Amino acid sequence: MKTDIEIAKEIKLENIKNIAYKLGIFDDELEEYGKYKAKIDLSILKRLETKANGHLVLVTAVTPTKKGEGKSTVTIGLTQAFNKLDISSIAALREPSMGPVFGLKGGAAGGGYSQVLPMEDINLHFTGDFHAITAATNLISACVDNHIYWGNELNIDKENIYIKRVIDTNDRALRRIQLDGLKYERSASFQITVASEIMAILCLATSIKDLKNRISKIVVAKNLDGGIVRVEDLKIQGAVSAILKDAIKPNIVQTTENTPAIIHGGPFANIAHGCNSIIATKLALKLCDYTITEAGFAADLGAEKFFDITCRKAGVTPDIAVLVVTTRALKENGMENLGVHIENLKKFNIPVVIAINEFEGDTKEDFDNIREYAKQYDVDVKISQGFSKGGIGCVDLANKIKEICDKKDNEEHIEIEDKNVENFNFLYDLDLTVEEKIEKLAKEIYRAKDVEYTNEAKEKLEFFKDKGIDKMPICMSKTPLSITDNPEIKGRPGEYTFKISDIRPSFGADFLVVMSGNVLDMPGLPKVPAAENIDITDEGEIIGLF
Repeated sequence: MKTDIEIAKEIKLENIKNIAYKLGIFDDELEEYGKYKAKIDLSILKRLETKANGHLVLVTAVTPTKKGEGKSTVTIGLTQAFNKLDISSIAALREPSMGPVFGLKGGAAGGGYSQVLPMEDINLHFTGDFHAITAATNLISACVDNHIYWGNELNIDKENIYIKRVIDTNDRALRRIQLDGLKYERSASFQITVASEIMAILCLATSIKDLKNRISKIVVAKNLDGGIVRVEDLKIQGAVSAILKDAIKPNIVQTTENTPAIIHGGPFANIAHGCNSIIATKLALKLCDYTITEAGFAADLGAEKFFDITCRKAGVTPDIAVLVVTTRALKENGMENLGVHIENLKKFNIPVVIAINEFEGDTKEDFDNIREYAKQYDVDVKISQGFSKGGIGCVDLANKIKEICDKKDNEEHIEIEDKNVENFNFLYDLDLTVEEKIEKLAKEIYRAKDVEYTNEAKEKLEFFKDKGIDKMPICMSKTPLSITDNPEIKGRPGEYTFKISDIRPSFGADFLVVMSGNVLDMPGLPKVPAAENIDITDEGEIIGLF
């Protein structure tokens, strides 16, 4: 089969104005970035605020192998399938990070005949959103060190500076750096841009006003008096927000079948909350009948955070979850891994359907084994052939989703006294203590017997307890390669202790990052990075990109 980029170059793209026109987006609401990509002005949200929402479909997955199991491909194939059925549908996706693009995992623009295009642009600089987030974060860091340099009126403790500089590149050399030339020296480190609090804030903000308010609340450091220092104390929230004036606007592109996709934001799910922006999702819900979105990594990370963080902040809940499965992932992690993820999703009281993302070499026996296993959970299984066939390869999956959503719609029209419709459940109540929320996550989702805190985590928890973290949802930072905090533990874990290594409040994003295991917020490159295969011809054509 042809490579992704070969397929992409054969597609005749429509002018982005035509894609937007089909959705009912006005010309003065569209800001074009060339012929095939554009930003949507936030004024559209006011115009559409009284319009009813369409259905929301969340695509998640079992525990992945290191190369991923194709959630984006299934998401794009599924939205193409709905459009083939003459049902309006938009894929709402995260933007790819250039770290993985040049590293091991590759891009995040789908694959085969289910891609978002122009894939070269989307996988590289796109519309510059990540660069704006990088610049905004680094402005804060620069102002912190500059404030200390010029006398430190805020009494910042330079040994307890929480804000980190960022870059959208995998670079292990930046995990620890030494800053000098400042009249003082201090140790520091970089994060990859997608792990930054500004990235999370951009994806959770609902307006420029909300964005600016959230940025002002970012805690940059501890002070020597035992208090905290925020961005608003540095008086730079306006400048930081100004850098993001265009980045907050969602991006519209098209798929390989010229159906619409809104792509915006891209926090990592093993460090941050792993979902595209609330603005993008809520806009898509107003513009179509079925919004297909995804959450990073497996259901224990991305889906749980989508439910307990994004849905809480957005005030929306999904109608159904699509659990992506591959035979290779189940061979690596065991069939019981599938069972745990089904059980976990059902805790939130939403319907679940399994989508087997077909790979070359898969057999009928493999598929039959998955179907047989899923029977005990009363979950339907459909084959997704979006990679090899595009939208037509996901029509069975789309029809099953429509069937389930239609049934739900019909139930909701029954008289209230006759209703028997399950309501969506959050995993935990925000009024629980921090320790109770963490324990609920660890025991119910990660299947731990006990939770253990390092001394550093205990100290940080105690320090921040009276500073507003008690009502925050939990954003767990953990390995994506296991349901547990240990990447070596596969399948359904037995009795083990989940270990908390650090507490990092994100006051602007309004969630509490809880660190476990040895998750790196600055990845490194593999021995043979994908960068070695990517090139540009004398005519300006990018080659070797997947």
